[in-house]
Amino acid sequence: MNQNFKVTNTRHDAGKGTYHKDSNDSRSAESERPDSAPLLNVNFFTFIFSLNTSALVHLGEIPESVSGEIKKDLTLAQHTIDTLAMLREKTMGNLAEDEKGFLEHILFDLRMRYIKAIY
Repeated sequence: MNQNFKVTNTRHDAGKGTYHKDSNDSRSAESERPDSAPLLNVNFFTFIFSLNTSALVHLGEIPESVSGEIKKDLTLAQHTIDTLAMLREKTMGNLAEDEKGFLEHILFDLRMRYIKAIY
């Protein structure tokens, strides 16, 4: 599904005390990512995998994508793990077996890595 959409900038211009519209507001989302790889289709697996990757970055297991630095932020790691646990609770009974198993595996793995990181 490839749809063009328009974003209008209504941020306050601190320098002039007025609101303004950017001249680039009519650009599509695709034109703002010229050097990036194409995005994957969003489905349950890619969404959970994205949260998993974020948690791994916060645990210091993999480098940040922009800076390439490895940084630990255990508070954000715990928040991401809690978000995955909330998703498991809220989707209980609505997932296919492979989705349920994938989420359970990700949660177990991240929780073990978190415990290792704090001790």
